[in-house]
Amino acid sequence: MKRHGSIPFYLHLSYLFIGLLLVFALVSGWYQYRAASRQSLQSAHQHYQTVAQNTARELLHTYQGGQLSAELLAQQGIMTATSLQERLAHLRFFTISLANNPSLVSLYIGYRSGDFFLVRRYQSGTALAHSLGAPSGSAWIVQSMAGAPQRGEFLFFDAELQLLERRSMPDYRYDPRQRYWYQAAIVSHSPVMTAPYAFATNGLLGITLAQRTANGMGVAASDIQLEQFGQLLQRARTTPGSQLALLSDTGQVLATATEGEHKVAHLPTLRELGEGVLLALLQQRESGEPVSFRAPEGTLWEGMRQSIAVQGEPPLTLLMASPHTELLADAMQASRQTLQISLLLLGAGLAVAFWLSRLASRPLNILQEEVRKIEQFKFGEPLAIDTRIVEIERLASAIGNMKESIHHFMELSLALASETRFETLLARVLGELGSQARAEGGILYLCEQELLQEAQRFWQGPPTTAEPHPPIALAGDHLLARLLREGRLTCPLEPALRQASFPLLPAYPQPLTLLTLPLRNRDGELLGVLALQLDERRQPISPEWLAFAQALAGSAAVALSTQRLIQEQKQLLESFIQLIAGAIDAKSPYTGGHCQRVPELTKMLAQAACAEQEGPFAHFGLDEEQWEALHIAAWLHDCGKVTTPEYVVDKATKLETLYDRIHEVRMRFEVLKRDAEIACWQGIAEGGHRATLETERDRQWAQLDEEFAFVASCNEGSEYLSPEKRERLQLIAQRTWLRTLSDRIGIAHDELTRKLQSPAMTLPVREPLLADKPEHLIHRSQRERIPEHNPWGFRMPVPGLLYHRGELHNLDVQRGTLSEEERFKINEHIIQTIIMLEKLPFPRHLRQVPEIAGGHHEKMDGSGYPRGLTREQMSIPARMMAIADIFEALTSVDRPYKRGKTLSEALRIMAMMRSEQHIDPDLFELFLRKGIYLEYAQRYLRPEQIDEVDIRPYLVSASH
Repeated sequence: MKRHGSIPFYLHLSYLFIGLLLVFALVSGWYQYRAASRQSLQSAHQHYQTVAQNTARELLHTYQGGQLSAELLAQQGIMTATSLQERLAHLRFFTISLANNPSLVSLYIGYRSGDFFLVRRYQSGTALAHSLGAPSGSAWIVQSMAGAPQRGEFLFFDAELQLLERRSMPDYRYDPRQRYWYQAAIVSHSPVMTAPYAFATNGLLGITLAQRTANGMGVAASDIQLEQFGQLLQRARTTPGSQLALLSDTGQVLATATEGEHKVAHLPTLRELGEGVLLALLQQRESGEPVSFRAPEGTLWEGMRQSIAVQGEPPLTLLMASPHTELLADAMQASRQTLQISLLLLGAGLAVAFWLSRLASRPLNILQEEVRKIEQFKFGEPLAIDTRIVEIERLASAIGNMKESIHHFMELSLALASETRFETLLARVLGELGSQARAEGGILYLCEQELLQEAQRFWQGPPTTAEPHPPIALAGDHLLARLLREGRLTCPLEPALRQASFPLLPAYPQPLTLLTLPLRNRDGELLGVLALQLDERRQPISPEWLAFAQALAGSAAVALSTQRLIQEQKQLLESFIQLIAGAIDAKSPYTGGHCQRVPELTKMLAQAACAEQEGPFAHFGLDEEQWEALHIAAWLHDCGKVTTPEYVVDKATKLETLYDRIHEVRMRFEVLKRDAEIACWQGIAEGGHRATLETERDRQWAQLDEEFAFVASCNEGSEYLSPEKRERLQLIAQRTWLRTLSDRIGIAHDELTRKLQSPAMTLPVREPLLADKPEHLIHRSQRERIPEHNPWGFRMPVPGLLYHRGELHNLDVQRGTLSEEERFKINEHIIQTIIMLEKLPFPRHLRQVPEIAGGHHEKMDGSGYPRGLTREQMSIPARMMAIADIFEALTSVDRPYKRGKTLSEALRIMAMMRSEQHIDPDLFELFLRKGIYLEYAQRYLRPEQIDEVDIRPYLVSASH
């Protein structure tokens, strides 16, 4: 106890030592920081004074240089020159003056005649240079307005004043007499300086210094851009974050230290520029000395406000400000270094202070780390601790036992939970629990309808599924049933009792102990029983071990319950799938069995691809989950047909809807025949020649019989409808028959609504024998349309009508029996298939089902439907489905509109489809090479369809 009580003392001692070192470091660092800060601020003050003096001197030099250049120019002979050529003779004076005064932008003369001559240096990279497009090597630009009438010209010279280009500028109009600098200087005998304004040449702000010539014939002037002052301020920055501004006497900003070329229409104020720091400095009292102030955002700055006198002009104001964080950066760096040294000393003190305390606390720290590892489920290393303290040693032993038990439990639970196959899980449960118990043998029973059925057993070896014991009734007299009813877990098992209860297990000479572990789900329902037979001489059953076995049995019960639930759900899903497929096949007697045969053919093709060891499918394979996805997709590939009307699926003739409307047409022909007979008898009654009238009647009858036979043959759709037949159909349709009864009574509401779209005809009325009437048009609602940008990626042209039941429209179908609208309705089943399947909440491993099921009408060249996918965009199972669907449809004998193809016919058609890139060529060759077509034919085709077929011409590999 004393040893434990001494630990706080060392801790307090170490804390005191650390505290002293920390106080020393803080005081030393604070003092050094204060001294360095004072020195940094003093250096900044001196710099401000120097900057103010240099700025004033350079401003004065700039103004004087510009004024002198203008005065000298006013005395030159160019003032009397009247042509551009005479003025160019003085070009070198201009260039020398500009070269000696870098602050000048341009030097120019405005004449009383309106002529204008300007020389400026060419500066590449500026906006003006970009707009001029000067030739390469340009150094000087001359802008001229001269002549009568005046003509604008730009001349470009190199550094040696060699003319590079002379460019006529018809649109260049510049009259110096209209400018303020000219008007002010022409009436003044002394130099004139303008207020800042935007230069007409480049849009930048600046000032003009002008001087009238001695003869009064013009004004010489020089331009100074305010940007020159900005560059001056940029060079005067104390720190990177320093802010400087030059203000006029009215508070307008002439220049700032901000980099860049800025075009503005007027001189802004500090407030307009958003310069909050300089605005705060401007509000400080002017003393000519540096001051400390706070910016609007609260940061501390050092600044100075200085007036600068300009000869003959109101004074300017120079504002300079720098953030304390930058001015005192060196001081802060020195403080950090001091702090680092102090921390090093503090670290050394820490090491000494904690050394003794760790000697005593090290075992507890090790135990704490082991507990943390258990919290993180880290069981890699066994617990090892060296201590003389008995309590710590006992605690370490208990923690080690707990760690080992949890480790074993977690490993076994994880192993059971990771098993996905039910039969394998049963063997795993029995094997793992038997191994942990070191049992000689054991049996796993599953509870079904109050009976215990043997599922797995083992005896001194791995679990097997040998001949099972007879079922055990839970209410019976079997030893296991009695133990369950009594709630007992263990029971001595003498050889005689063992032989009577478990006769199929091998004999064992020594008494054993029967351990029964009930497996119950979360609701307490009995799932099964694990009966282990142990030899307690090898494995004593302690309370701790029994509790561990019960916990492990509970984990096994959860795994069994989960897998049984998954298995039952899969069985339920499979039942629903087959129920839907069966309903689709039962819906139409002509497609019965299609939804059952396509999955078989698809799986045969998939198995052949998986077995390939070389070629394009050498690396193709399907795991158990992918086989399940293929199985579901194959069975549900036509589930969208539940939305397709039966008469469209079964439509055997062109006029068929819910019934074959050829009967209506036949009745109209019958009416026409009766009309002919009536006309004959009326003619006889009126005294006509009987034989002649009967001959005419028979002729009309024969013609009507022949025409109806022709219409009936067109209705069948088994042959191509040629243009000649279509033309004759139109002629026959022009016959009329007399309707005397209303066609708007005794009909459904929807049909009446369509008829009401046109006015009723006065009875009796003559109508065409065959017609497309307005009521035959059934419009497609907005809900049944497919938008261009739909979430499923469908790219199918949608007919404007839902149905077109016009008699001529349907009889005029050239191939088959389906109109364009009905063909879309048939094809729409794949759209509905995809929409229906994508609405189902498939688990992750089945999310490919809609893609596989919905791709069997796509083509390899992208001309299929509904998405227009290419071969590269389709999965291999989807391409397999397409081949299976086509082959089954070709060979099916129960379609109303065609006969079933023979093997040779079907393969010839599919070979053509392969050549036209409608089906996958590699899969088709595998289909042929592995004899899948023949295996399927022997199981599902009629004997007369299985003819001799030579597949060699269809094999691409054989042809090379």
